[in-house]
Formats: sequence, C-alpha cells, structure tokens
Amino acid sequence: MSFDIDAANNVLAGLRPFPVAVTTTDNGIANGLMSLSAGSASIVPELPRATVSLTKYNRTHDMLLNSGVFAMHMLSAGPDEIDKSLEILMTLGGSSGRDGDKISKLRTKPGVTGAPILLDAHSYVECRITGTLDNDENTIFVGDVVAAEVFSSAQRLRIGEAWGKLPKDWIEQYEANHVPQLENARQHRAGAAQRA
Repeated sequence: MSFDIDAANNVLAGLRPFPVAVTTTDNGIANGLMSLSAGSASIVPELPRATVSLTKYNRTHDMLLNSGVFAMHMLSAGPDEIDKSLEILMTLGGSSGRDGDKISKLRTKPGVTGAPILLDAHSYVECRITGTLDNDENTIFVGDVVAAEVFSSAQRLRIGEAWGKLPKDWIEQYEANHVPQLENARQHRAGAAQRA
C-alpha cells in the first residue's frame, strides 16, 4: 500500500496548532513536558475530559501512568505574556526530566491532585486519568477535569508563532534532543509490526 506521506503529514499537522505544557507529580517528584497532541475528550459540557498523547521515551509518560494525574496548560500569545510562554516552552521542551528538575525553574502552585500548576500559563485543566490507550510508541491518556482556571484574556499561543520566536540555538538543541525520542518511537513501532 502506497500513499503520499507528505500529504498525510500536512493534513495531520493542521490538527496540532497549540503547544500544551503537561505537568504531573509522582512520589513527591514533579515533572513536565511540551506536547502537540492534546485536546478535549468529551461532548458533555458539565463533565469535561481532556486527552494528551505522550511518547514512552519521556519520563513524564511513566509518571502519568504511576500517578494517574496531570495538568494540561495552554500558553499565552499576549504581548505582555509571550516571553513567559516561551520560557515555559523552552524549559519543559528543552531537556529531559531525567537530567534534572525542570519544574522548580517555573512559578507554580500545587493543584488539587498535587500536579504543579504553571502560574505563567494562559490557562489549565487538571485531570484524574480515567483511561489509557497503549499505542506502541506512545500512550493516549484521558482524564476527567477536576479543576480549571483561566489566567489570561489574550489569545492562546500557536506552535507556528512560538517556533518563529524561539532562539536558533535552542531549536538546534531541541532537534538534537528529539533524535533519540524519534528512534525510540521507531523501535516501538517496529516491535509492534513484528508482533502483528
């Protein structure tokens, strides 16, 4: 079966416009990362749910599995807030939690689940996980929203706008850091194909 991979990636990329900061806590340790795979998971307005997909390579992935909680934060594009948004993006997206504490570099408060809430974010929902889907290289987490807050009236930051404002050296380091994550995902997919 052959198809246009570029066309597929073009269509799918249009579904991931907003970077989200995902935080959690597990056994007294807080961590977080950036994701482009998040969204709403319920059509019942009085019972909101959120979903986020995390690759198995990331420490935060295992922490969500263990703790059963996460907070998902939107970032602000407001002119007075974008610097803080980029700081969150670079802090959580620029290194692994295996290499040291990332959360203490950011302003936080504990949420109702204990997950750290990023005070310089645009907004957040905090969730208790109700289900997971193992998807070879990643896990899709679905959680009931147990708390939410909007800190800013500005527009939410889109990934294209954020990428255009990030320092070139940070992007180069991000791309280098992304290589082992991508290879890990490929190995998971190859293992799944062999089992099929």
